[in-house]
Amino acid sequence: MTVITVTAPQGRLSVEQRRALARTLTDAVLVPAPSPAWWVNFRVIEDGSWASGGRVLSILDLLDTGVFTEERAKAVRAALSC
Repeated sequence: MTVITVTAPQGRLSVEQRRALARTLTDAVLVPAPSPAWWVNFRVIEDGSWASGGRVLSILDLLDTGVFTEERAKAVRAALSC
């Protein structure tokens, strides 16, 4: 079995984005046809459960870094009531 694991902070990928990413990754690695032995696994890291540069980060730390589109950053802020 082959497993592709995508790890992202909570709120980074919508369900629609995960579906599109799963299709794209599957198409990229499967020749000639999809197999039930290939999996795309999405691992969501909860806010405050990851660190970079020696400090624990929040999703809020990423909103102004360009990781999110402006529209997505606004949606995250609205969901978190910021």
